[in-house]
Amino acid sequence: MAGRAAMTRFLVVLTDVRTVEGREVRDERTAPERRRQVVGANSREAADRIAGAFMALGMVRAGRQRVKVIAVGRGRHATPDS
Repeated sequence: MAGRAAMTRFLVVLTDVRTVEGREVRDERTAPERRRQVVGANSREAADRIAGAFMALGMVRAGRQRVKVIAVGRGRHATPDS
């Protein structure tokens, strides 16, 4: 749609925590953690509410799974039509 700015959306991702195998840092781009659940949200508040529900899960509280909130769709501001 011309003239409209791209809306920022959020993904809430529940992943399994994996051990670091011979590496000092985790690199999600080369070796991402296994995704268990992915949920989209239209606002940061909604994403935080979903993340809070995931954080109440026993596997997350025990440190076996992790919750991530990722902003997607950020980008260029729309330019006026010529």
